Amino acid sequence: MSTSDRAAGLPAHDIDRVPYDVERVRADFPILSRLVHDKRLVYLDNAASTQKPRQVIERIKRFYETEYSNVHRGVHHLSQLATSAYEDARERLRAFVDAENAREIVFVRGATEAINLVAQSFARPRLSSGEEILISGMEHHANIVPWQILREQTGAQLRVVPVTDDGELDLEAFERRLGPRTALVALIHTSNALGTINPVRDLVRLAHAQGVPVLVDGAQAVAHQRVSVRELGCDFFAFSAHKMYGPSGIGALYARGELLEAMPPYQAGGEMIRSVTFERTIYNDIPHRFEAGTPNIAGAVGFAAAIDYLEQLGLERVAAWESALLAQATEALSGVSGLRIVGTARAKAPVISMTIDGVHPHDVATVLDSEGIAVRAGHHCAQPLMDRFGVPATTRASFALYNTREEIDMLVAGLQRVREVFG
Repeated sequence: MSTSDRAAGLPAHDIDRVPYDVERVRADFPILSRLVHDKRLVYLDNAASTQKPRQVIERIKRFYETEYSNVHRGVHHLSQLATSAYEDARERLRAFVDAENAREIVFVRGATEAINLVAQSFARPRLSSGEEILISGMEHHANIVPWQILREQTGAQLRVVPVTDDGELDLEAFERRLGPRTALVALIHTSNALGTINPVRDLVRLAHAQGVPVLVDGAQAVAHQRVSVRELGCDFFAFSAHKMYGPSGIGALYARGELLEAMPPYQAGGEMIRSVTFERTIYNDIPHRFEAGTPNIAGAVGFAAAIDYLEQLGLERVAAWESALLAQATEALSGVSGLRIVGTARAKAPVISMTIDGVHPHDVATVLDSEGIAVRAGHHCAQPLMDRFGVPATTRASFALYNTREEIDMLVAGLQRVREVFG
């Protein structure tokens, strides 16, 4: 397993050797100072969306106050400023995921739109009846439903790689399911529901050995580990800003340049054209061909600011801190009567899904909320995975760079309170 396939950074027991001032980090996040139900906010819903540091908020504010205009084609000063900020953000994303060229980065609304773009623009024109799309049993709905729609449109089949009892991908089953009819592999990098980190580089290598392109849903990975799309070798990589301390409504698709060049537009309108007559339209160059209409300019600027924030903290230090939190929480939760952790993979992001005997996950989350503790309860947009483990839902606590050891103690105390309330 390569460095990019597991949480970057030091082992949990080495955390004290890494300088990391979590209280200074927390001071960057205004929302963490607020009270919820007259209790200090303990925000443990980071796999759904992370909070935003002041540096990102202020960069977006400054953009709207001093630089805003529509981008591209404008000759006036503000348009030049806005265009520069927007394209600088694209270059910032390119460097962050180690793409070869900024033209391989397409701005989209989020990872979901990125996957849909690949499904409709890359896969749909190429797939025929009987060909197969290979996904895993731990996928988010965003990496299931687009392929089901494609199945209805093309007659292609959907094949699923099973998940082990530990919440890991069955690698032998993955190899068995790869075959001459496999047209595309689409896999999650890090499970939002279990925290499992898949060995993406190895999976890509196996798929490419049979000439099969690979899309990676990296939405849950990029905030927790260093990602190099060139090291992974994937053909497509989808990710979002809001899960890595940036604004919502903005994400990106990395795609190899030669693939983008061969793909038709996903949406039509302004910006994605070079020239238009009533008889013919000539499309713009990549990546602009896939960015119809006025983009989320401020979102892109905020996305770049979030990357700057992460880089300044140091992803390796962040990962080491989160690894320590995960280890502490896993051990501490073992002392809660009737609690079961769902998903015990060897390589995990800082995510813990749990059930408590006799208590519905929504009731668990409601009691925790009364204590000021924000967690997520439900199927986490992974209903087939919940079915695999025989549960309708779980309560999920997910940690981030601003969470503390004390907050884990508060979570455990809150869960003990759940046991008291429900017997």
